[in-house]
Amino acid sequence: MSDWIPDIAKLQRLDDDEWLKVEREYAGRLYHYVARRVTDREARHDVLQETLLGAVRGIGSFDPTYTFEQYVFGICHNRTVDWMRRRRIDTLQSETDEDEPSPIERLATSSETPSQVVRRAEFSENARRLLAMLLREWVQETWGQGEFVRLMVIEALFFGGWRNKDTWKRFGLNDETSVAGIKFRALVRIRELAQERPEAAELFLALSRLTQAGEANFDFDVSEVWRASRASCPARVWLARTLAGTLPAGPKAFVDFHLDEMRCEFCRANVEDLRTRSSEELDSMHERARASTLGFLRSRGGSA
Repeated sequence: MSDWIPDIAKLQRLDDDEWLKVEREYAGRLYHYVARRVTDREARHDVLQETLLGAVRGIGSFDPTYTFEQYVFGICHNRTVDWMRRRRIDTLQSETDEDEPSPIERLATSSETPSQVVRRAEFSENARRLLAMLLREWVQETWGQGEFVRLMVIEALFFGGWRNKDTWKRFGLNDETSVAGIKFRALVRIRELAQERPEAAELFLALSRLTQAGEANFDFDVSEVWRASRASCPARVWLARTLAGTLPAGPKAFVDFHLDEMRCEFCRANVEDLRTRSSEELDSMHERARASTLGFLRSRGGSA
């Protein structure tokens, strides 16, 4: 099994067949993502249809810096937040600890303070896109080296927001200094990757300041971009192999950590989709989504 990647040019031409392939490939995982927050079945279908239509409407401005899956899940995230806001839901079904923020707080507010807004404005959008690319490159490099403990440590810090003292205990490291060292070396390597790209001059300077002076404020940007770009989300084939029980020990340790301890909502939705692809509810969902998408495509003059 391999990840299918849609032809963006065909999607931008509103090709019926390519969009129907998108619906078949992504509707299930998007539905499970929505279902984790929206308890009403009809509302789930509504959010899913709004997501797929939003993807069609916005495909003309698709940013190739990100994957199509990131693009469509981003739309799904926003449509889910919109639904939650409209219904003024304050508490939703979740598996979070009592002292953690509720899902609506995490999804809808983005924890923005005035200082964070200013900081993001200063850190240009171009640099943020480059950082997302470099983070994924670092993840792929680290995965290829078989350094899964290092990868889990960095994910715990940037994706999970863990403290150093909790991280070293979880992975059996010597102390907090060991965690700080792993983080420092990862940032140095990401800075080196930035140095190799002429277009990343601004980002290289920011990473240089971070590694030289240890600017704590920069952590917010790295963590935010890590989560938004889904830098460490394993490909769908690895999730399928997890269900099949065929993963080697190293990748399995990371994928289990990503799913069970980081609780990545996107990947958990993918896993649920892989488990239930033949269910009656999903068959019904596919039919409704297909009709909605085709109707919109034909209204815009897409291929028949």
